[in-house]
Amino acid sequence: MTDTWFFLALLIPTFIAAGLVKGVTGMGLPTVAMGLLGTAMPPAAAAALLVIPSFITNLWQLLAGPAAGRLRRRLWPMMLGIVAGTLCGAALLVRVDPLWSGLALGVALVVYAVYALCAPALSVPPRLEPWLSPAVGVVTGAITGATGVFVMPAVPYLQSLRLDKDELVQALGLSFTVSTVALAAGLLAHGAFRPDQLGWSALAIVPALAGMWLGQKIRARISARRFRQCFLLFLVLLGLELSSRPFF
Repeated sequence: MTDTWFFLALLIPTFIAAGLVKGVTGMGLPTVAMGLLGTAMPPAAAAALLVIPSFITNLWQLLAGPAAGRLRRRLWPMMLGIVAGTLCGAALLVRVDPLWSGLALGVALVVYAVYALCAPALSVPPRLEPWLSPAVGVVTGAITGATGVFVMPAVPYLQSLRLDKDELVQALGLSFTVSTVALAAGLLAHGAFRPDQLGWSALAIVPALAGMWLGQKIRARISARRFRQCFLLFLVLLGLELSSRPFF
């Protein structure tokens, strides 16, 4: 009983915080939750707990706007690449210490976010999109499979497509929904996703949705310029947290 109450005391605030970050920035629930849950359990177990709340919140994010169908038609090559890369890379999350892959990911996030804050935003010409989308998807999937984190290089690539604020949030929801399903399939294939974890994962939906709702209320009051600044500053913090893990 003591262990159950301790686990609830960890689970509920973790997913409220992760949902709030996701509601404001359109991303971050898996990474924030992985960072907090990883202090008390193996990374593969933490990733399994993320499956249901991550899927529900990302699906909500995807459908909370008029552009879902248009984005699916535009980005399906990237989504196929994410599935393929995640299924291939999921074995690393189970078998390899994720701290060192997290270090590389954290450095990449910081470099990208600092560049984007200090320099003009990247822009992908439409003629390159059919070639870049599947490649970005495969690399994103491989990193997702290895770390349980969905952001690189999908986030900078989607930003480079020059979507407006709400379309970007929906596109992130699409990418993260596909990543969640692919990660769950990869964990299941490697024996790291057990039926008894589904109850705890389902329980995390309520605090995650509550945090996301609050974050969306905050986002609605932020200007497009301020939204972009918050989004990139969050990437800096996220990268610093990931890159510091091997040293503490």
